[in-house]
Amino acid sequence: MATDNTYSNLIHQTFNFPQEGFEVKDDQLYFNDIPLMDIIKQYGTPLRISYLPKISSQIQKAKRMFNVAMAKSDYKGKYFYCYCTKSSHFSFVLDEVLKNECHIETSSAFDINIIKEQFQKKTLNKDTYIICNGYKRSNYKQNICELINDGFNVIPVLDHLDEIDYYKKHAKVDKVDIGIRISTEEEPSFTFYTSRLGIRDSQILDFYKEKIQGNPKFNLKLLHFFINTGIKDTIYYWTELTKCLSIYKSLREICPGLDSLNIGGGMPIRTSLGFEYDYEYMVEEIISQIKLFCVENEIPEPNIFTEFGSYTVGESGATLYSIIDQKKQNDRETWYMIDSSFITTLPDTWGINQRFILMAINHWDKPYIPVNLGGLTCDSMDYYNTEAHTNQVVLPKVEDKQKSTIISWIFSHRSISRSIKWIRWHTTLFNSCTKTCFDRSR
Repeated sequence: MATDNTYSNLIHQTFNFPQEGFEVKDDQLYFNDIPLMDIIKQYGTPLRISYLPKISSQIQKAKRMFNVAMAKSDYKGKYFYCYCTKSSHFSFVLDEVLKNECHIETSSAFDINIIKEQFQKKTLNKDTYIICNGYKRSNYKQNICELINDGFNVIPVLDHLDEIDYYKKHAKVDKVDIGIRISTEEEPSFTFYTSRLGIRDSQILDFYKEKIQGNPKFNLKLLHFFINTGIKDTIYYWTELTKCLSIYKSLREICPGLDSLNIGGGMPIRTSLGFEYDYEYMVEEIISQIKLFCVENEIPEPNIFTEFGSYTVGESGATLYSIIDQKKQNDRETWYMIDSSFITTLPDTWGINQRFILMAINHWDKPYIPVNLGGLTCDSMDYYNTEAHTNQVVLPKVEDKQKSTIISWIFSHRSISRSIKWIRWHTTLFNSCTKTCFDRSR
């Protein structure tokens, strides 16, 4: 007997659905045209999947938006897309990223080893920009100098005042391009006022004059700023961008080699089916504001670098669980027990209270009920019971002996575990046929 309160009706009436990457056929969910129930029947759950073509499409989308915005504003600088390796260190992710003529941003000594391996694989060359961020201990600085001395296109971004002394002593080339990170102010809701990263804006000009301006070994090429809350249309973001541009102006007047501005990362991704964000507006507004500032102050428009990590990989993967049991602990609350643990396989849920897109994979024709999702461990935090758009989780109602499966869309590949199986797809079109390849991650 047909009913109006099905899970399918709920999703279709609440959201604009189907959406990019998600559709339902025969009451089962497809992820980027992949029939998830077929995958589960073959490999079981819990399972992590990665759809690599989505990585390339995200990169090309950003490149297109920035290039269009620059063309509209008659912007003279160039755009460089950098990928943050900390978002996913997996080789298959780096291979996919570097197919798109991207540059790389690092944040640890370990990342430099990745650069060397990718160079050996010929997925990047010595013209690729390597932007080295973060607070650098000796091992990290040593690895950076090895790249510099081997002829790589490295820009170490100075995070504190003494860092440059190491490069002065250990870099053996005639000229080293460097960057400076500005320590930005945080939003009022933060528990501290100023970012731990970077150099105070009041110190930057004097620092440049004392340690860089008169030293022929160094060229200040890049100014970097990053907002922890991401790229958002807020007074706070535009204020910090204006402060960064003011520092760029002051430095540019005495430093002709400064030709680039790194606006960091923080481009948001979908964590709810109700997600809304005008990417094109934000990109065009950023470019137009930088263009206007430079024209008014009669200074050259800088090249623009971005460092997109979660934006690059966050919409390419998903974690699949099965509901193995249900428990009624009182008259109001129903628990669906999954065949894994959020603590170990999706730690962002409890570590930073990250919410995700969460949907049923099957039983879309069943009535829906509010539930709590419970993991297998005895840890009190091993549960998931709210979504980004509502303070509850709603899934199909199933009988005790029916097996249900759910999908939780991964926010970032950083949330990984060795205890979960992982598959990934390389999709190649041959006329009207799609070939799906499978292999295990290392």
